[in-house]
Amino acid sequence: DEIEKAHPDVFNILLQILEDGRLTDGQGRTVNFKNTIIIMTSNVGAETIRKQRTMGFSTDEGESERSYDRMKDNVLEELRKTFRPEFLNRLDEVIVFHQLEESDLEKIVSLMLKDVGKRLDDLNIHVEFSDAAKKVLTKEGFDINYGARPLRRAIQKTVEDRLSEEMLRGNIKKGDSVDIDAENGELEFIKK
Repeated sequence: DEIEKAHPDVFNILLQILEDGRLTDGQGRTVNFKNTIIIMTSNVGAETIRKQRTMGFSTDEGESERSYDRMKDNVLEELRKTFRPEFLNRLDEVIVFHQLEESDLEKIVSLMLKDVGKRLDDLNIHVEFSDAAKKVLTKEGFDINYGARPLRRAIQKTVEDRLSEEMLRGNIKKGDSVDIDAENGELEFIKK
């Protein structure tokens, strides 16, 4: 994760692994990496991406693809400036991911809310989230600088904390069912 922050010795070790397919320690012991996939992540170019894009969700697929191609070229240029050629030349593939779209974020929110629902089911409390509630959480939890990472905090703050408070007050108890909807950009908790 964030390979650009690694100590220079890590790059020397990776060069040996990527070149020879094995790593030998000071005592002569060898570890074989021939059937190993090494995945490295990097935030190189993230600042360039932030400067290049705006928050809007693109509706024109052609423009979106052209924007991705420009962004990819910029990121690859930043990689060439950051890493030594002998390191980059040993990589089989560099993948530059597309920017998260609104539909991707909605799927992430749905997965996170499913997890919240499972934890509440363990307490014998059933919860349902409307599409409007999911959209509010998607908009509230997205940050152009941090991507989808703030979604967890948004769900904690607006859903989990509020449900916990209602449970502590005794307004929501075991066996209850709660619908969570949204109106005017605010979540509404409706006990059934």
